[in-house]
Amino acid sequence: MKLNGGNIVCEVLLEHGVDTVFGYPGGAALNLYDALYGYQGKIRHVLTAHEQGASHAADGYARASGKTGVVFATSGPGATNLVTGIAAAFMDSVPMVAITSNVASSLIGRDAFQEIYITGVTLPITKHNFFVNRADGLAHALRESFRIANTGRKGPVLIDITKNATAESCEFEPMAPYTVAELPKAADWEVQEVADLINKSERPAIYFGGGATASGAGGGLVALAEKADIPAAHTIMAAGVIGSENKRNLGLIGMHGTVAANMAIDNADLVIALGTRFSDRVALNMEKFAKRAKLVQVDIDRSEINKNVSVDVSVISDVKYFLEKLLPLVEERRRPERLAAIDSWKEKYRVEKDADSDSAGVIKPHQLIGRICDMTDKETIYVTDVGQHQMWAAQYIKHKNTNSFLTSAGLGAMGYGYGASIGAQMAFPGKRVVHITGDGSFHMNMSEACTAVSNRLPIISVIFNNRVLGMVYQWQNAFYGGRLSATVPERVTDFAKIAEGFGARGFRANTLGEFESAFAAALKENGPSWIECSIDREEKVLPMIPNGATVEDIILE
Repeated sequence: MKLNGGNIVCEVLLEHGVDTVFGYPGGAALNLYDALYGYQGKIRHVLTAHEQGASHAADGYARASGKTGVVFATSGPGATNLVTGIAAAFMDSVPMVAITSNVASSLIGRDAFQEIYITGVTLPITKHNFFVNRADGLAHALRESFRIANTGRKGPVLIDITKNATAESCEFEPMAPYTVAELPKAADWEVQEVADLINKSERPAIYFGGGATASGAGGGLVALAEKADIPAAHTIMAAGVIGSENKRNLGLIGMHGTVAANMAIDNADLVIALGTRFSDRVALNMEKFAKRAKLVQVDIDRSEINKNVSVDVSVISDVKYFLEKLLPLVEERRRPERLAAIDSWKEKYRVEKDADSDSAGVIKPHQLIGRICDMTDKETIYVTDVGQHQMWAAQYIKHKNTNSFLTSAGLGAMGYGYGASIGAQMAFPGKRVVHITGDGSFHMNMSEACTAVSNRLPIISVIFNNRVLGMVYQWQNAFYGGRLSATVPERVTDFAKIAEGFGARGFRANTLGEFESAFAAALKENGPSWIECSIDREEKVLPMIPNGATVEDIILE
């Protein structure tokens, strides 16, 4: 059958099971949006306030659902506004297809109005990108985009389409999605080598990251930890893969990780690293990381092997498959002395907090997050922005399941949270989405409230307002002699009033009791709510290991 380019885009989206796209129209995208008009009831388009919000929404949708996120943007500034969201997806290995429209082929290279070389701009932050200037090249490029986004280590792909290509007609043949190549699988001898190391080890530790989340390896991880009595620590990308109630889960590792997690890795004679890259926020001193241990690294991406930390054994494999093969070869073991040592570290290096009460008339971050967890169910999806609140959330949320903690980990994009919350809520209308943010991050993309209101999304935004740019403020006090440069903005934003102006519900809380009342009311709302919570600006994220340091230099107070 003969279709124009705009209709071909929509048909290929349907071939790949896409029913939701996020975006913003513009002149170069008119043909695409005109075609989309005819697909109402099949493809839902979510209009955001800004293209960055749309890209983060596509990211949040993909992380929460496991599907491929799709975002539309027009040429010029529409396309460049996607860059932060594409980069965030690239750094965190999130499958996304970004479809941008460009000026007509006859205007390419002439500095036309809103022309931009977006394939060149995004080349370093995509797995691949395409430039299509004829309708007959569209279907293949789109199908390839979905295949590449989901092959191996997942990530974003961009396809830039000229305006004439969306208007021209050509023959179109429906087709099943291109086959995605199988993930690499460990050889039997490789699995046996690691099993032998575990069986001989006295102080093993597991360190797992986003690859464990992506592969759905939670069951295998728990089984291995319990069978061989091995403590496990995770990166921020792997929160929830092992439930927080599991006694072998030591929690977050790295700069703001638990003392027990960092000590267990430092003290280990064997570290099994699963789906993780030894980033600078974990291996703060890469030369001294786990210096007493043999290191095993299992990852599907060969480029990550020995990139940051040199390892003794490397296995290119899907983590889930590797664990399935490993488990029968590992001997059952109990390690009471090892676990007792970990318990002693937890007690000796405990970070002291104020009593969990409302008597002081202030809100402590750990109390606030504790109340959120107590008042929501285990299916709740938590989304954060970036900063102190992000680290407090990673430390204190009672994580129970995978894909329920969405955060910009690799790029650390302030402003990520509201768009990602919208995407997550669109993916699961029946689940509760709680957006945890700070006043600095929230100022960046609070305009997406109009999207949440228009679509009646019951997202609850809990704003940790300490009236400073908290994480940088903490660093300036700790390492720069208290010279506060551009971190005390003296803003007097009234978030509750702004919420009402958008059509959302706005609440304020200065005490824990006030927060409980506000959160209970927000849980009953059918649309978005904001709760502004006053936090003391001197509250710090602890523990903390400075850049370039080791666990021996950990700061506890």
